Amino acid sequence: MITIKDVANQAKVSITTASYALNGIGTISAATRQRVLQAAEDLNYHPNAFARNLKKRKTHILGVFITRFSGSFYEDILEGIHDAVLKTDYELIVCPESRSKRNILGQRQVDGAIVFDVKVKNETIIKLASKGYPIVVLDRRLDTDYVFPLLLDNQSGVRQVFNHLYDQGKRRISFVAGAMDSLDNAERMQAFLQEGCKHDLTIPVYQGNFTEESGYAIAQQIIASRDLPEAVFCANDQMAVGFLRAMSEHRLDAPRDIAVVGFDDVLISRYTRPSLSTVGASRLLWGSLAANWLIDFLDNGTPFPDYRIPVNLVPRESSAVPVDTPTP
Repeated sequence: MITIKDVANQAKVSITTASYALNGIGTISAATRQRVLQAAEDLNYHPNAFARNLKKRKTHILGVFITRFSGSFYEDILEGIHDAVLKTDYELIVCPESRSKRNILGQRQVDGAIVFDVKVKNETIIKLASKGYPIVVLDRRLDTDYVFPLLLDNQSGVRQVFNHLYDQGKRRISFVAGAMDSLDNAERMQAFLQEGCKHDLTIPVYQGNFTEESGYAIAQQIIASRDLPEAVFCANDQMAVGFLRAMSEHRLDAPRDIAVVGFDDVLISRYTRPSLSTVGASRLLWGSLAANWLIDFLDNGTPFPDYRIPVNLVPRESSAVPVDTPTP
């Protein structure tokens, strides 16, 4: 294997001078630089780009640290990141829940990171983030330099859901909350309770954990009480799917008995019976913006914009206004 030492010997210069010539730096004469370049060409020498970047403390690799890979929600975000990175000279490492995550993130083996994993502690992110190691977070907001949040516009989505139900005359509305350590859950719950307060409504809150099973259990609890709300807003689609399943087992109809709305527009929401009303966003856009803005900061120092990913209500059968069939 040809090394820079061989190039230096061929050109009769020191290794330092050969390095200066090959990298276009230093104060060396044009004739010396040309001699080194000619020697490199004659020997078919190609410097190891990865090793050169390591010396500059640059890897040209981005790390994505994400809770899980399965499911359309995370797959779409990853696809958006991947498509954006493909258009650049950066590479991508995606780390699941594993020991490699701690090594790669903690030892700064990438130039920058995108984090969407509640198991990565805030203290870790704050400690690691720096101008030379920016971190984009998709699941939290931290008041510290070089940690850039890119979050969904939860307030807008919640407002659309509330108006959708309120405009149909729904006044007895309940909220099914997700995991307590989730910023999305906190924002959605706070915004929904505020909307209720504006309209002099008291919104009962039931504590779930973002799983279908917790939505199912809460629905069983509500149905057993025999005090049915007119509508239920779940902080994510999985809990709403579980809620609909329990209603079906009790022969309750959505939306006639209880209107149900979720959040996230995951793939299964289109195929439940009835189909699930929800709030959706372009997760491809979310991922691509995270990658593009991170790369723009790394390459050009461009400040991260204060921006929320737009969301829209997707009304479907579970909260549609029921149409009474005329009696013949």
